[in-house]
Amino acid sequence: MLTALIHRPSPALNQCELTFLSSQPIDIDQANRQHAAYCDLLRQCGVEVITLDKNLALPDSVFVEDTALVLDEIAIMTSMGAASRRAETAVIETELAQFRPIARLSLPAQMEGGDILRVGQRLYVGLSTRTNTAGMNALAEIVAPYGYEVIGVSVTGCLHLKTGCTALDDRTILLNPDWIDSAPFAEFEQLPVPEAEPFAANILRIGQVICMHAGFTQTRTLIEQRGYRLEVVDISEFLKAEAGLTCMSLIFNTSVRELPK
Repeated sequence: MLTALIHRPSPALNQCELTFLSSQPIDIDQANRQHAAYCDLLRQCGVEVITLDKNLALPDSVFVEDTALVLDEIAIMTSMGAASRRAETAVIETELAQFRPIARLSLPAQMEGGDILRVGQRLYVGLSTRTNTAGMNALAEIVAPYGYEVIGVSVTGCLHLKTGCTALDDRTILLNPDWIDSAPFAEFEQLPVPEAEPFAANILRIGQVICMHAGFTQTRTLIEQRGYRLEVVDISEFLKAEAGLTCMSLIFNTSVRELPK
């Protein structure tokens, strides 16, 4: 069974951190409606949704993905590159501790969950404005006993690695090659997003279902032509906050995988 931790949008979402985008007014009422539809989509995909609201004073708290990496065996709390966001992790850690043993990254190691793309037993880590080499190395040390390989990826044109690429399956990467170094994904089939939809590389894969923003119609056609089961939801208000579908949930198997004795 899959579980998702999500957090209600903050009324202060308009004060969110921005790196590559200029500020645009965010309609908070519309954002709340879109977030509710997002949660409904998760449930339709068979995910149990746990809704949190204790970080409402923190503008970026809806973007829970950045606070942690949840693997089958352990949850790793990040030390976020944006100092204004570091207070978000305590609430998330309390919730995750009910499901997983907890490990923590500490400064000067910096990492945000949006910079981690898991494909099988590989963790691709975006070296971005929010995640540094010290963060990648600290993560590698924590996950090595569980059999995970950590691979660095240069991110130059967008906020996080998963802004610029996500996995359609274990063999195919959807990506914006202008924003990330595609070389670490050389063994994968690489599907570039259309130039008109640079943010479309962030999709959310839940089992056999690919979830994506409804407005990326060209990319939607590319994915549908390949035979994937596709579901769409409108997250236009969150795109203004430099976010994507993966940003708003921490999805994990409810059961813990134990290491062999």
